[in-house]
Amino acid sequence: MTWRFDLTQYDAVWSVAVNLGLLLIALLIGNALRRSVPFLRKAFIPSALIGGLLLFFANLIAEKVSGSPLTDARIMQVVTYHALGIGFIAMALKTVEKNKNRKLGLLAVQNGLLTGGTYMLQAVVGIVVSLLFYAAGAALFYDAGVLLPLGFGQGPGNALTWDVNFGAYGFDGNGSFGLTIASIGFIVASVVGVAYINVFKKKGQIVPKTGVAVRTVEDFEGKNEIEDCESVDKISIQFAFVALAYAGAFGIMFLFAMLSDATGVKLFNDIAWGFNFIWGVISATAIKAAMRGFERKKVVTSRYINNYQMDRISGFAFDMMIIAGVAAIDIRMVAKYAWMIAALSAAGAAATVFYVRFICKRCFAGFEHEAFLVNFGTLTGTASNGMILLRETDPNYETPTGSIFILSQFPAMAAVAPLLLLLNLSAGSLKGCFLSLGIFFLLFVAYTVFLVLSAKKKNGAKDRTPPAS
Repeated sequence: MTWRFDLTQYDAVWSVAVNLGLLLIALLIGNALRRSVPFLRKAFIPSALIGGLLLFFANLIAEKVSGSPLTDARIMQVVTYHALGIGFIAMALKTVEKNKNRKLGLLAVQNGLLTGGTYMLQAVVGIVVSLLFYAAGAALFYDAGVLLPLGFGQGPGNALTWDVNFGAYGFDGNGSFGLTIASIGFIVASVVGVAYINVFKKKGQIVPKTGVAVRTVEDFEGKNEIEDCESVDKISIQFAFVALAYAGAFGIMFLFAMLSDATGVKLFNDIAWGFNFIWGVISATAIKAAMRGFERKKVVTSRYINNYQMDRISGFAFDMMIIAGVAAIDIRMVAKYAWMIAALSAAGAAATVFYVRFICKRCFAGFEHEAFLVNFGTLTGTASNGMILLRETDPNYETPTGSIFILSQFPAMAAVAPLLLLLNLSAGSLKGCFLSLGIFFLLFVAYTVFLVLSAKKKNGAKDRTPPAS
């Protein structure tokens, strides 16, 4: 077979390169607009979201003028799916030093359960809204609302994956429903976050702080790490570890798929491909543990994984996920579900604001505003939105909010796990949907009761503590 690198071989040779190039160009333009337009900068709207919206509108114009969109929707969806897994893997590969301050332990658990409680609340609100539309005879999927916590809480990657997976149960969102929910979540995070800061600034409860981050060598390189330029570049090593972890994740997914074929149980197949990011985290954690073991036994004499560069890889992956996710939205599907999407977004945003505010006032006294901003931004947008809002009120990380947020990720994963495990049950039948709704509500109540009682116990202990002499 003879290869030709011209337009006759566009699909085979150029399509992926052109679409990736469009994503990066859109990111550049989005960043330029954010830096030059004061409103976009002050609203903390991510450059990736701006770039994604530019591509979305460019697709609409191109399709109207030429009859075909500018980007390939399937490639955009594939990028979104894989970027989710790659981003989580890079985060999981980072070396986390043991925290010596054990006093943050309860706060980290509380923050993790706040995440879990918010997910469950969003799931309850979302399912109730979609059931109401279903009961009203709108002929829409009864379980579409369960995508609310995935779009708001986990972003475009997971919202896309499960939107597509639900097609097996009769949902025709084709990925665009979940992607639209996720895109609205970014806007909610930015608009509500900025409004919250301004309201409490006027009340004098948030005092603007200024700070310049001072970078040291330790921020870019840990102790005993390999050199930047040896026979292979250091960043290449980081990508190789990410690829190795993703290969391990694929192996896990492949085994589940084989199990599904052998037993005829479709659930195994959905679990396999629907949780690529979880299998990626498990694989990355195993690799990190193996590398620590090799270091202790002196089989490996230098540290290979660099935290700073892993941050850059995860940041790049999540930027690509956001741009591609927004660009992949099909406006025709959005129009069909417009009223449900509007109702889900409004109800989800309101519930999230009140619940996160309610818990933060009780559990994080002394830095409740910082805790609200980082959690609300994360639970409607991404962790990047949350950290951007946090830096506006605590640029030098003088409060323990940042440390608590990082330490809370494992408790949060455990608290959110029941939601992810019940997604297929919820979508499988109307009976399963009601059963899952009940379980989500009970978990929401259990998490909330624990948070309120633990906050009272902690605050009571403080009140009984004798004043320092």
